[in-house]
Amino acid sequence: MISLGQKNTLAEYMIRSGADNRPPMLDKDLYDSWKNRMELYMQNREHGRMILESVEHGPLIWPTVEDNRVIRTKKYAELSTAEKIQAGCDMKATNIILQGLPADIYSLQERECKLYDAFDKFTYIKGESLHTYYLRFTQLINDMNIYKMKMDQFQVNTKFLNSLLPEWSRFVTDVKLVKDLHTSNFDQLHAYLEQHELHANEVRVMRERNQDPLAFVANQQMTPPHFNTYQSSYNNPQLQQQFLPSQQFSPSQLASIQPNQHYSSHYPLQA
Repeated sequence: MISLGQKNTLAEYMIRSGADNRPPMLDKDLYDSWKNRMELYMQNREHGRMILESVEHGPLIWPTVEDNRVIRTKKYAELSTAEKIQAGCDMKATNIILQGLPADIYSLQERECKLYDAFDKFTYIKGESLHTYYLRFTQLINDMNIYKMKMDQFQVNTKFLNSLLPEWSRFVTDVKLVKDLHTSNFDQLHAYLEQHELHANEVRVMRERNQDPLAFVANQQMTPPHFNTYQSSYNNPQLQQQFLPSQQFSPSQLASIQPNQHYSSHYPLQA
């Protein structure tokens, strides 16, 4: 009579022997059984323990190296022998998992990855209206909801606002102040921003007219705001009449003349 321990050992041996050709296929109703068989399959591979650890704890974080005072990730040829083995085990672990997934689950996983990637890369397209931008974002979120991909409301709202072009920055700041991004939805954010689209377009036009913002600011600063005041005062005929070079003043008259309020120590009168 075979003991229970022997049965378990024999069962494991049979699973190991039968699983040499390909990974066990997932049965959604028997996940725990599949998980145990998959672990046995991995352990039966070369460097099996490292493959299993890659699944349980994640792949190798490739080390960095300083190159010409720049920190970069090591190339494969620069890895140590142990690191190269771990990198290979990471690749094997991924392949084993993918081979053990049915076609419907694999395609679902692939679709979800594409949607997450589309969400990360979503941005405003130059020339489109706010409404078109809103419709594209709505379609993306609806697709994610179909696959039951749950996203935090704050994350969705932040993505919607931060993907807008710079001309919207002022209004984005305003809406963040008046709306709670944890409880509001992006439909409400769109409704608020839509009221300011005309002003945002005006900002965009001004930005396009001044392609170099630093030069624009520099030109504005070339003429100090108080310069025009001095200039208009100097061009005043009455003021020029008071200070004709040919006019002579007595000491008492000079003492009675008060400096014009427009002048400062930065613009002294020349004798």
